[in-house]
Amino acid sequence: MEKKVNGNGLFRTPFSKDYWKAALGEFRDLKMLLFAALMIAVRVLLKGLKIPIAPSIEINTAFVANAFGAMIYGPLVALAGAVVSDTLGCILFPSGPYFFPFVFTEMASSLVFALFLYRTEVSTTRLTLARFCICLFVNILMSEPIFIWYYNWLHNPYTPFQILRIVKNLVMFPIESVVLTILFRYLIPPFKKQGYVQTGVSRLKFTKKHIAVLVSLVVIGTGATLGYLAWFYNTKTISSTYTAEDRQTKNLAMNEWINETYPDQDHEDQVTVIESATSKLFDPEVRYVLAVYRIDKAKFGEQALSNPEYSLETIYQYSKSPARKDEALIRIGEGNAVTGKFDNKQISIEINWLDTTEKENPET
Repeated sequence: MEKKVNGNGLFRTPFSKDYWKAALGEFRDLKMLLFAALMIAVRVLLKGLKIPIAPSIEINTAFVANAFGAMIYGPLVALAGAVVSDTLGCILFPSGPYFFPFVFTEMASSLVFALFLYRTEVSTTRLTLARFCICLFVNILMSEPIFIWYYNWLHNPYTPFQILRIVKNLVMFPIESVVLTILFRYLIPPFKKQGYVQTGVSRLKFTKKHIAVLVSLVVIGTGATLGYLAWFYNTKTISSTYTAEDRQTKNLAMNEWINETYPDQDHEDQVTVIESATSKLFDPEVRYVLAVYRIDKAKFGEQALSNPEYSLETIYQYSKSPARKDEALIRIGEGNAVTGKFDNKQISIEINWLDTTEKENPET
């Protein structure tokens, strides 16, 4: 069923065959493609222009070009434009190694703006909801697994759901919504005269209702984010995000800490494995469950001969399950340790040493 309003080419929702036909038709409009190329260029240039608001919090003005372009040429051209602008932006304004999966967040942002703004009566509410969905679902939730993937690819440690990035999105959302509304009021009229848009600006104003919506969305976004963070930190182990290099570094550091704390123990051929690392939301400390092993040199040698990739480096990169399954390791101790979450300061460590006489001398 067609979903047009007043016969002027506007759609009430994007859930219409005609809506997507119109979006696909933009690829056949040379005027629209030239405009898309212009908006891609503006978007790329704006990636290098950031307006500081507070320490570590700034407005990246590229989202304005993204929103305005998506409103004019629709979701399909917007998706293609996101790929081009993200690639060019990384080349011209690199902030680290190019990592292709980040393009999916650019595409998602463009798609959300288009679904809310293309061929419809643009309003303050629509702009606000579009920016809210991008901040919460794209910038916070969707981007998280990509960040984990990225840092694993770099072999660098990464703390999931960094509070600063989440707070930044929640703080910037109402500010960016206001910026969009003000700029659209000035940008739409001249482009409407040129035939690029059909919407007007009569609904682009702030009322008490819109302020209430902004406040409500901030509260909802904050509550949803805190709830998800509480679930994540209370049910997931930080160690599940470690790369092999992370495990090696942290296992070696724990092993050295144990050696210093228990100098009277025999630490020859000792390996420490972090079995789990947890830290609840707002807890400034990380709590580790540790297992201490001694290498059985005879069995280690046998496994090394049968598997050329098996080495001491392999053992130092172990997590809980591989360590327990390795027959060359004899469990000699287990315990707990606590460090600072942000500064890695060593706070406490306690190991219960096990009697391993029978395991090491089974023939007796």
